[in-house]
Amino acid sequence: MTKALLQLDHIGLLRDERVVLQDVSLSLRAGEILTVIGPNGAGKTSLVRIALGLLAPDSGVRQARPGLRIGYLPQKLGLNETLPLDVQRFLTLARPGLGRAALEQSLQEVGALRVLRTPLTRLSGGELQRVLLARALLREPELLVLDEPAQGVDITGQEELYTLIGNVRQRHGCAVLMVSHDLHLVMAATDHVLCLNRHVCCEGHPESVSANPEYHRLFGAQGARSLALYSHRHDHHHDSGGDVCCDDHHPHQPGGRGNGPA
Repeated sequence: MTKALLQLDHIGLLRDERVVLQDVSLSLRAGEILTVIGPNGAGKTSLVRIALGLLAPDSGVRQARPGLRIGYLPQKLGLNETLPLDVQRFLTLARPGLGRAALEQSLQEVGALRVLRTPLTRLSGGELQRVLLARALLREPELLVLDEPAQGVDITGQEELYTLIGNVRQRHGCAVLMVSHDLHLVMAATDHVLCLNRHVCCEGHPESVSANPEYHRLFGAQGARSLALYSHRHDHHHDSGGDVCCDDHHPHQPGGRGNGPA
């Protein structure tokens, strides 16, 4: 069996005598997308910080392959409205000395080349998430960690973003650890689901999780149905701002027209 890039074993975390995480384990191998879902306050962001090595757990063990390259898309990015920082400069700060051609290639891959000289404060939610993904890809990551990647993105943009994440996984062969509190769209975008509410309620293939009684208890029957039954068929795609476009050479046009994002 292929050795895991990242493994968390029996992780526990306390804050002010309150249990944040209890006995949480996960394992990620190259090319796998694992999505952690759960309500607000479930400990998802704390789990991400431990996975990134930024927070030490009170119990359990984090093991990462030596020299593991991680690209990170944060949940929020605080922007100063008075700071004249455009996308090109923002990406350059992430990889000093990197030429413009490499920056353009990264933006081209995520479908956001047109915003190269746009100030960060003028980007839409979907455009900003694509720029942050381009920034993460500049590290040539073996593992992508995406904390609420669809936050602030409308439903159309979410569909395109999840498709893009699947394409990135296929193109780079990287593992993806994705975190979300949204039920909609998650099923079609992942290989493995871990349902978290401070402890692991259930986990496994998306279809098995959607049928698990623990999942139904956490999200309710209606929430479970909306997640399990989601499918999306379309014969068009969208630009980085979420507008419908018809360019056959769109950089992240889905390879087929199946159900939902890849």
